[in-house]
Amino acid sequence: MSDIILKGERITRDYRLRGSIFHPGRVIHALKGVDFSLERGRTLAIVGESGCGKSTLARIITMIDPQTSGRLEIDGDEIDIVKKPVTPELRRKVQIVFQNPYGSLNPRQKIGDVLTEPLKLNTDLSPADRRTRALAMLERVGMEPVHYNRYPHMFSGGQRQRVAIARALMLNPQLLVLDEPVSALDLSVQAQILNLLADLQDEFGLTYVFVSHDLSVVKYISDAVMVMYFGEVVEYGSRDAVFSDPQHDYTRTLFAATPRADVESIKARLARKNAA
Repeated sequence: MSDIILKGERITRDYRLRGSIFHPGRVIHALKGVDFSLERGRTLAIVGESGCGKSTLARIITMIDPQTSGRLEIDGDEIDIVKKPVTPELRRKVQIVFQNPYGSLNPRQKIGDVLTEPLKLNTDLSPADRRTRALAMLERVGMEPVHYNRYPHMFSGGQRQRVAIARALMLNPQLLVLDEPVSALDLSVQAQILNLLADLQDEFGLTYVFVSHDLSVVKYISDAVMVMYFGEVVEYGSRDAVFSDPQHDYTRTLFAATPRADVESIKARLARKNAA
């Protein structure tokens, strides 16, 4: 088995906009020949401002949208959802957690239904076994059994994101794409969710693609960093190399313009509080 679980070569994504009698059509190049690779059990952070293409790349990796050209491999399988439908087995390997947990959870579904639905659609487990697994996953992400029969609006943003993470893990994925998963949360809750993600990665051997514009979060969670600018990769390297000696002018500008929230100190404060 290869140590590389995710690989992209010259990935492009174009969007064609229709013209009118007054304006000609045009093509937007959202991704322009993106290369990357990711080892099992590691975290690749994709960094950049809004509109740089990072969320577009996340949707291609999760097989929601196709690439226009280029080669994408997941666990050794070449992925082109236009030419070849995605198999259920491959779909189970890759899951996504979105930025807005309330928007990504069906407000009409109880939490138990949210968690058991992936199992109902993709496995032959009995209702009792689905419930047992859902309750165990709720507990694993720091929720209580009593939450099983409640609705998403009854929880805080941090709790809803815990539910979204639990749902993403129900099918035992190998690769988890996290698209701005803590940007809608306050700093103390961010630290709690980041600690949870780190623990889950260690426990389940997960591989993360972490999409973010928050450099303090990226510095805490990533092993490698890919900086994007207008659809192109302008810097790519280990976390320590990128943060200690950024090579591209845009990376240096991005670092200089970003407030440095001290997530490490928040984590330490939470640890002391839990130990008390």
